[in-house]
Amino acid sequence: MFLYRVINHWDNMDGSVERGYAGRSIFFEGNRFLNNFSDIKKYASYLQSININTICLNNVNVNEVSAKLITEEFLPDLAKVADIFRQHGIKLLIAIEFSAPKSLGGLDSCDPLDKSVCDWWKKQTDLIYKYIPDLAGFLVKADSEFRDGPAALGRTQADGANCIARPLAPHDGVVFWRCFVYNCRQDWRDTKTDRAKAAYETFMPLDGQFDDNVILQIKNGPMDFQVREPLSPLLGNMKNTRQALELQITQEYTGQQIDIFSLASQWEDYFNSPINATEILADKKFDAICGVANVGRDTFLCGNPLAEANLFAFGKFGDNPYSKACDIINEWTDDQITREILMKSRDAYEGYTTPLGLGWMVTPHFHYGISPLGYEFDKWGTYHRASHTHIGVDRSTRGTGFVSQYDPYLTELYDNPETTPEELLLFFHRLPYTYKMKDGRTLLEYLYDRHFEGYEAVESFIELWKKSNVNKDIYDEVARRLELQKENAREWRDVFNTFLYRMTGVCDEKGRKIYD
Repeated sequence: MFLYRVINHWDNMDGSVERGYAGRSIFFEGNRFLNNFSDIKKYASYLQSININTICLNNVNVNEVSAKLITEEFLPDLAKVADIFRQHGIKLLIAIEFSAPKSLGGLDSCDPLDKSVCDWWKKQTDLIYKYIPDLAGFLVKADSEFRDGPAALGRTQADGANCIARPLAPHDGVVFWRCFVYNCRQDWRDTKTDRAKAAYETFMPLDGQFDDNVILQIKNGPMDFQVREPLSPLLGNMKNTRQALELQITQEYTGQQIDIFSLASQWEDYFNSPINATEILADKKFDAICGVANVGRDTFLCGNPLAEANLFAFGKFGDNPYSKACDIINEWTDDQITREILMKSRDAYEGYTTPLGLGWMVTPHFHYGISPLGYEFDKWGTYHRASHTHIGVDRSTRGTGFVSQYDPYLTELYDNPETTPEELLLFFHRLPYTYKMKDGRTLLEYLYDRHFEGYEAVESFIELWKKSNVNKDIYDEVARRLELQKENAREWRDVFNTFLYRMTGVCDEKGRKIYD
C-alpha cells in the first residue's frame, strides 16, 4: 500500500472543472465554496471506502481566485471542508501558485533563494496550519505551460521546491512537486527534439538535492496520459528523491467519459509488467500514488456510470499495486455484461484511435475526436511524423535518443523494432508502411484492420448492453453514451483510414470501404 493515496481535483472556484466530464465542481461555484456540503460528505465517505487518504480540491493551474485559498479570505471555509474529510481519515492538500509571494504578498520577487521570499512562505504556512493543523501540504505546478517557476529566475527545480517545503517540515507537511515540465514551444522541423525526454533531463541531474519532505509527482508516461505509453524513465531512477506516480482517472485522452475505457487494464500493465514497475515499487523512495479526479455534479458521480469503475480501480491499485484488472472489475460489479464490456473496452478504444503507441491525432485543445494533423506542425511537440512512406517517431539511439534514458536492458530492448513490445512500436520507431508485423501483416494493413475492428467492437458493445440487468437509469445513460461512442469510433475509423490511404495510395487488402 502506498503511504500517500491522493486524489487531485482540477476544479476551479468558478465551478468549472478542467478536463472534467461529469458536470460542475462539487466544491465550488461562483468563486466561493458551495454552501451545501452534503455532496462533499457523500464523496468523502466514498473515498474512505476505497482507502484514499489525501485530496487536493483545487486545480494545479492555480488562477487569481484560487491562489487566495491560502489566505484568511478562504481559510475558514477551507477548514470546514478539511473537517469533513478529516472525519473520513482524509487530509487536504492545497494547490498553490509559485509566484504567490508577489501576487499575494506584495513582494518584488518570488526568487526561492531570496530570504524575504522564504520568510513569506514560512509566515503564510504557519497561518494555514492554525486553521488546518493536519494539512498534508502543498501541490505545485511550476515552469510548465507558461506558469511561473524557479527556472525563469535562473534557479533549479530543487531550489523552488525546497523553499516551499521547509516551512512545512515542522508541521509534518510535504510538497508534491509536479514533473510535467517541458518546452512547449518546440519546432516540428527539428527531428531531434522530443518532449518525451524533458522530465528526465530536467529532474534527473537534481537527484539528492530535494529536501526529504519533497515528493516529485511524475506522470506514468513520458508524454501526457496517452492511450499507450511506456513507463516514464524518471520513475524509480532517482534513488535519493521521493517520488509519486501520477495517473489520470479523468478520461482526457481516453474517451472523456463518453467512450468506455477501463483504465484498470492500462494501469495493470504498468504495475505488473516485469520490465516496468516491479522493482520501482519496491523502492522505499516510491511512496505515493496520485490520480486526477473524474467526478462532478452530474446525476452519476462520474458522468458515465461505467466510468466510476476507474475511480474504484485507482483506490484498489493504491491498496495493492499488483492487483489484476479483472479482479477489480469483478469486485466493482456483478453484472456479467458490464464486466465483459469493461474488459474489452481498452482494446476497442485503442483500436479505433491510435494503436501501437502512436498517440495524439486528437482535436487540438479539446482532445476528443480525430484530427490527424491537429498537432503535427504545432509548437506543443506531439508529433506522429506520418509521410507517404513512414509513420511514427524515431526515439531510438539513431533518432531522438530517448531510449537511452532507460536502464541498459530496456534501452537495448526498445532500440530495436524487432524486440520492442509491439504495442509500443510506433512510440519508439518510425517505420515504413511495408514493415512486417509479427503475424505477417504489413504495418499499413494492421492499422487498417485495427480501426475496422475497433469500430466493430463498439457495435458489439451496443448489442451486449441490450442484455444487461442493471437498473433502468444506468441502462439508459450508458446506452445513450454508447451511441455517441459509436459515432466517435466511426469518425476515427474513416478519417484515420482515409488519411493513411491518401498518404500511401495503397488500398485495403480486404476491400473494405475507405473514402478517398
